[in-house]
Amino acid sequence: MTIWIILALVLGAGSGVGATFFYNKKKATGGQTQANELVKKAKNEASDIVLAAKNEAIKIKDDNKKEEDERRREWKKNEDRLIEREGTLDKKLEQLDTRAEKLRAEENNLDGLKNEIKDVRVRAMDKLEKIAGLSRDEAKSKLMTMTEREIKEDLLGLVKKEQEDLKDNVDDTAQALILTAMERMGSEVVADRTVSGVKMPEDDSIKGRIIGKEGRNIQTLQKMLGVDIMVDETPGMIVVSSFDPVRRAIAVETLAMLVKDGRINQASIEDAVAKAEKKINKEISIAGDDAAREVGVVGLPRELVRLLGELKYRTSYGQNVLLHSVEMAHIAGMIASEIGADVRITKTATLLHDIGKAVSHKVEGRHAEIGAELAKKYSMDPRIVYAMEAHHEDVEPTTPEAVIVKIVDAISAARPGARNITAENFAERMRGLEDAAKSFAGVEKAFAIQAGREIRVMVEPKAIDDLSALKLARDIANKVESTMQYPGVIKVNVIRETRAIEYAK
Repeated sequence: MTIWIILALVLGAGSGVGATFFYNKKKATGGQTQANELVKKAKNEASDIVLAAKNEAIKIKDDNKKEEDERRREWKKNEDRLIEREGTLDKKLEQLDTRAEKLRAEENNLDGLKNEIKDVRVRAMDKLEKIAGLSRDEAKSKLMTMTEREIKEDLLGLVKKEQEDLKDNVDDTAQALILTAMERMGSEVVADRTVSGVKMPEDDSIKGRIIGKEGRNIQTLQKMLGVDIMVDETPGMIVVSSFDPVRRAIAVETLAMLVKDGRINQASIEDAVAKAEKKINKEISIAGDDAAREVGVVGLPRELVRLLGELKYRTSYGQNVLLHSVEMAHIAGMIASEIGADVRITKTATLLHDIGKAVSHKVEGRHAEIGAELAKKYSMDPRIVYAMEAHHEDVEPTTPEAVIVKIVDAISAARPGARNITAENFAERMRGLEDAAKSFAGVEKAFAIQAGREIRVMVEPKAIDDLSALKLARDIANKVESTMQYPGVIKVNVIRETRAIEYAK
């Protein structure tokens, strides 16, 4: 406001000075009247300016006062709110102090009660020792023995009950799934076997022509085919021997062509070998394509399809590996759809699970590892690689797809007539099962029965109690799983028998 007054005064003074100057000038020129009017006009204008400045200053002062009053009211509210919060905090602090005092009093009471209880327990123990005639350590040992026996009996009953319930539920579900899959997949019981011999005409002169002069023909055949050809005195048969099933198949086809043609010389041998290789390679491609198409697996690399086709000429325990893989893929797909697993991953892994056997005679290692490496090489899905590698538990199967591959492999191999096991192998497996059971302490006798599907173990009742018998059965099963190869499932039956015999005389 002071600024506006000063400004008005300055303007007024300036106007007066200007008017005086103009007046003097007019006076000097003789215009007195006009100068007076100008002075009067200047004074009026100065008065108006001063009045306007005063009004503006008053308005500004009023506005500032309103703002100051508003701020004072806001500060008052905040101050009242803080005072109220301070009062609330004081009350809470008082309550906390009161609670702390109560807790300290209760702790003191608890300490007293603990001491009283301790004294009562000591007096009770002294009375018990006097009544029972046992020291504290003796009573504790006896009590522990009784408690252990009771807990062991309860635990044994609980374990048996849980095992029975779990077995009932799991068996019912698993049997339903597996039976449904096997009923929908009806394949031949006996699989085809790879032929390793060529039937000759009754005229044994053909054998001489195959051998040739000074053995030239047979040497050429063996060199070109990469097989061993055994021509002995067995009538009507030449045996072909090779670790490579494809070479063996080409050799059999070559010899069949030569026998049918009758002309056996260097030129005819080369021609027959070329034709046989072309024919077998075509059959391999067709077999791989047919197998993949039959189970609905598409998009496989051509190299894997060819290796799959080569399994047509590979057998395992007399079971054709390609037919075994196709059968497994059908069953695995059905089980996967029932339990909600990935059908595509499961079928593909199952179809390719034994593909390592196509090159196992060329590459060192277990066929599951070789197959997994081949799948990695051709950028297959990691889930497929894992399921292939885990089907013989070289790694632990943890995914649903890997578990399914392992299960259907056992199902396909365990079907009656699926595999041809010699008497020597059977007897060796039976002895291995019995020896695995007898290696544990407390085992008196062990018998492998039901064609190796069950081990019946007799234990010494004094050395093995009921709870230990359950553990022994699990330990024997684990040892059989880790040390032996077998199809299907083997039941471990531990029998503990206690007899009380007395004679009346």
